[in-house]
Formats: sequence, C-alpha cells, structure tokens
Amino acid sequence: MYGFINTCLQSLVTEKFGEETWEKLKASAEVQDVFMTYTVYDDIITIKLIQEACKVLDVSMEAILKLFGEYFFKFCKMSGYDRMLRTLGGNLTEFIENLDALHSYLALSYQRIIEAVAKDFFDTDVAMSILDMNEEVERTGKKEHVVFLVVQKARRQIRGAKADWPQDSEDIQADQEAVQGTLLRMKERHLNFPVCPGEKSHSAIVRASVLFGKGPLRDTFQPVYPERLWIEEEMFCNAFPFHIVFDAALRVKQAGVNIQKYVPGILTQKSGLDEYFSIVHPQVTFNISSIRKFINSQFVLKTRREMMPEAWESQPTLKLRGQMIWMESLGCMIFMCSPKLRSLQELEESKMHLSDIAPHDTTRDLILLNQQRLAEMELSCQLEKKKEELRVLSNHLAIEKKKTETLLYAMLPEHVANQLKEGRKVAAGEFETCTILFSDVVTFTNICAACEPIQIVNMLNSMYSKFDRLTNVHEVYKVETIGDAYMVVGGVPVPVESHAQRVANFALGMRISAKEVMNPVTGEPIQIRVGIHTGPVLAGVVGDKMPRYCLFGDTVNTASRMESHGLPNKVHLSPTAHRALENKGFEIVRRGEIEVKGKGKMTTYFLIQNLNATEDEIMGRPSALADGKEASTPGNQVREPRAVLRNSDHQQPVYNRDHAGATDEVTVAGSPVAGRESTDAANSQPSPDETKTSVPAGDPVLSAFCVVL
Repeated sequence: MYGFINTCLQSLVTEKFGEETWEKLKASAEVQDVFMTYTVYDDIITIKLIQEACKVLDVSMEAILKLFGEYFFKFCKMSGYDRMLRTLGGNLTEFIENLDALHSYLALSYQRIIEAVAKDFFDTDVAMSILDMNEEVERTGKKEHVVFLVVQKARRQIRGAKADWPQDSEDIQADQEAVQGTLLRMKERHLNFPVCPGEKSHSAIVRASVLFGKGPLRDTFQPVYPERLWIEEEMFCNAFPFHIVFDAALRVKQAGVNIQKYVPGILTQKSGLDEYFSIVHPQVTFNISSIRKFINSQFVLKTRREMMPEAWESQPTLKLRGQMIWMESLGCMIFMCSPKLRSLQELEESKMHLSDIAPHDTTRDLILLNQQRLAEMELSCQLEKKKEELRVLSNHLAIEKKKTETLLYAMLPEHVANQLKEGRKVAAGEFETCTILFSDVVTFTNICAACEPIQIVNMLNSMYSKFDRLTNVHEVYKVETIGDAYMVVGGVPVPVESHAQRVANFALGMRISAKEVMNPVTGEPIQIRVGIHTGPVLAGVVGDKMPRYCLFGDTVNTASRMESHGLPNKVHLSPTAHRALENKGFEIVRRGEIEVKGKGKMTTYFLIQNLNATEDEIMGRPSALADGKEASTPGNQVREPRAVLRNSDHQQPVYNRDHAGATDEVTVAGSPVAGRESTDAANSQPSPDETKTSVPAGDPVLSAFCVVL
C-alpha cells in the first residue's frame, strides 16, 4: 500500500477526531510517525491502523471504511488531483468511462499501482445514490459537486456456464434490452424537473446532466462524416504506425509499420492476435465479446516473449496502450495505440527512438515531460527522507538540549542561565533578606587521615546526593560545596517570604539524612554541624570560565560562624534567624550568649523540630498511614507549652519531654572558638570557659534533642 493511503487515513483521523486521537491510534498500532507519499508500505500497516481505529473510536469496520471512502475524494482534491477529476467527462457516464485515464495518470507517479479494473465489479449489481450536495469555494470559483455513494451488492450467480466462454449475439441483445428497460424506468422516476431552464435549481441541472445528458448542459454538436475515406492505405499505416485491425476470430487484418517492425511476423504468419499479445488491462478474456464489454476502457496489450526473436530476450517486452473501436460494418476491431513508455530510459531499453513515435502522438511529449517529472519525484522523495531525518534529529536534539539545560540549571539559577545563553551580562542583585545555611562533617579531618580517598568520595557523594534531593523538596538553592562544607540559601535568587522556614525544614532533613551515611572509620552514622543566619546579601555571577552564582556580604560570614561554633547534630541559629522562625511552628531552645569570632558576644539558639510537620513530610516521603489515621509518633505530636524559661529579657517556651527524668543541659560558650578544627576539639572535650546551667529538679526538663521517628 502506498504511503498516500496511510497519509489519507492520518488526515481523516486528525481532522475528524483530533491530533491526540491519531497519536493514540499510532501508538496502539505501533507504526512509524510519518508516511512518505510515494513509498510502498506493507498492507499489514494499513490493516493495523484500521483495526485499531475501530477499537479507539468504538465503531465498526464498515463505518470506518465508509467514512474513509467519503473522505478519500476530498483528500484527493486537497492533494491536487481535483483538476484531473473535473476534466474526466461532461457527465457521469463519461466520468466513469474515463476513470482509467486517471488510473494511467497515477501510474506515472505510483509505478507499482495495480493497472487493472476489478473484474468482479462488473459482474455484480451496483446501487448508486446521491449522498449530498454542497457548494464550496475552490480555486476556480464556486462549484457545485454531487457526491455519489456507490455500494456493491452481493454477487449473484451468473447464468450460463464459464465466464470465459464467448457470448453469442442473443445474449448481447438480451443484455442491451435489459439495460434499455432499466434506463427507461430510471428516466420516469428521476427526470421530473421543470422544462424551463430558468426555473431549475443548480442541483436539478447537475442531476439532469449527470444522469442522462438531459437539460441545458447537453452537447448539441452534430458531426458531419465524408462519403468516403480520403486517405491511402499506405499513408494511413505510416501516419498511424501503431495500430492493429483484427476480426471477430482475432485474425490480424492490418497493422501499422512500427507494429510490423517490433512484432515480426504478425501479418505474414497468419496467426491470431492472442498468440502474439496478452491483455494486461483490463483483466478480461482475450475474445471479441469480452473486449466489447469493456469497449470504453483503456486497453494495454503486452507481447508474448516466446513469439519474439531470440536475440530480443535481453530487452523488455513491448506494451501497447490505446483504445479499442468496434467497426460494425466491417465486423472488425481497430486498436489505436502507442508504446507504453514512461521515460527515456524505458525507451532506450526497448531499443526504440523518439522518431518511431508519430509526431502527432502525445506519447513523445509524455516521455519528455515525465522524464522531468521523474527527476522531480526523485528529488521530492529525497526531500521527504531528509525531512524525516531532520525530524528525528530534531527530536534527539531536543532531548539532548533538555539534558544540557537540566545540567546547566543545576549549576546556575534558571533565569541567570538563560541570560548567559543569550549572551547578556548578568547584573548583580541585592536581596534585603534571605536565610543562609552552612554545614560540615564533625571530625572530617580525622576521617580523611584514617581512610582511603575513594572511601571519602563515596561518603561525601552519598551525603550530598541526599542533601541535593532535599533542596528540591524544600525549594532552596544550593550555592556550592567545598570539601565537606555544604551551602544553601533561601529567598535567593527568587525572593520568597518563607525563606527561613524552608531553610529550617531543610536543616532538619539534613540531620535526619546524615544518620543514613556511615563513617568509614567507625561504621557509625556521621555527625554534622549546621549553622543558619538571616540577613541581606548581594548575589551575582563571577567569572567567564566556569561561572558561579555567588553570594557576598556579612550575612555569609555570620552563617559560616554559626556553623563553626555549633555542636554535633545541632542546628545552630543566629538571633536574626531565630526572630525569622519565631511563632512559625518550630521548637527552638536558647543556647545562651557565646563569643563568636569576629562578631563578639551573640545570643544563639538551637532548632529542635518542626511541630507541625512529620518526619515523612520533612523528608518529602509519603506519610505512613495506619488504620486510616496517621501514626501517632513523638515527631508529629504538637506539644502544649507548660512553662517559660526566663533568661535575661528573652522568654522561651519550655515543653514537657517524653523522656522523664532526663537531665539535658544547655551549654553557653564563654570563650571564642577559633576555627573549625578547634571546634572539633571542643566537641570531644568541654572548654574551660564553658558554663553549665541546670534546670531545677522540680521544673520540666528542657531538651536540646528533637525526638523524631
């Protein structure tokens, strides 16, 4: 099946049911995306499409085929064949008689098309009715088209014996009488229109003209014939070099000079025409009665190779295409024909020349024009293939572009990356408030000294992969990682009011994720320190090679100090971070006043937990359900404040802890902590300046740990 048929089906489904339906149909049928017009595809593809269309559209096979038949006429017009259809004949009879001309025209482009009329079609009853009449504007103006529905009825038993037997004159006469009777009945039934042409509608005029040639569109020309034929026999055979005259017994009486040249012995051997030729189109028995039944069809005869000289075995057999004309007075049939050639290549392969074809024969022009047409078709096929290749490459390019953009957006903010792609400079931006987080691994230097480098890489990769996933969960921006340090920011590059809450939830998720990463030395979960600070920053892109989106300002330094002065598995908050999170549903305990390097004394805090979110919500996992209700765990229970711990002028709610009798302590560092290494040392051994504040035994115990399951 040519791609033209499959393309027509695609156009039908897309126009009637939408592009999504075609995509679904194509996917279910497992066929390619595009069909090339002049490419031959397996019939199974078309059958699959029709079968899947029945399932997807929930209609019967008969309904799909009928809809396709009705749409095919429109699709042919859309494809440029409407002019050919309009010029086939002046009425319906002439139109049907000349359909073979359309078939021959299509055979020039679709060289593997079946050049035959279905023989069984003429052995069955055919019902024809007018479906609808609609006016539409075309390139040539308004035209009224009558659309007919041709339905083939069940085949009836053919009277008589074998179909290839020649019909006698009585059978022919009986058929003619039956046809005339049918015509008279149809005339009485349908031709009941007003006589005056002015009172007829357009549809009435078309109906009258189409049915029986009646009405104002009827051709009134009357030809004049001479009393005798004014041409010599020799001149006729030279003027029409390709013609054959044969009688009812298929004996050749006359032949053109080139017929005699390329079919040696056709006149001298006194053999029948069927011994030299076979009928290619239409597929009928080679006898006079069958030929007369198809007298209005275009005939194609092919020479039999066994009757040709042995020296001609290498060249293709000669095909003749033309018209059969029955001469009643002579009882003979004349076949006016021309060589069936499509290109100069076929002309050369047949050992023929343009001079062998009569100058008046349009076959000469057809060969030359079709040579150019074939070159254009070859170019068109190549363009279709290139178009399909470009479409596939475009899809692959889009996929690769998406991968590249994903990687780029992981390194830079999306709007910044888009500006850099467009070649524009990215101006630095000032953000009045944002929240910055730093984290590092406790005793990381000692771990590096005791492990292989690959173990360190695996540990950091496992930890950072978990942290990276959390950045998507809480929508914070990852700025960079340096060694074991991890830096994120909330409210940059897209300002949001909830930047502090997002970073706080991210910090709680980091602490939970760190428990899943093992220390390669001890085999125990690693410990991390987290510091958070809120304040203004300046952000921008620096560098041309491997550009980075960096943050500048004192807020960055203070956040780093909160991390370096923090404690293992604690989230250390600055005063501004504490104010940003106050009354936002977080449990926060006061650490006290500590000496911060470069900042002096600061009152800092520890973030314990989010009172309104479960661990699954913090980690971005589906919540666990039990008996249709959320599992009751200490991590998702909102505790009521029982007392307020007063320290200086700050009030901090004190909560009942689940661990009765626990003696948790809040440490206040009174001396500065010098750097990350000194802080690591302080984790293992308390500083001499460190003071301890105990909670009275009678009061509820203030815990520095968040109980989260």
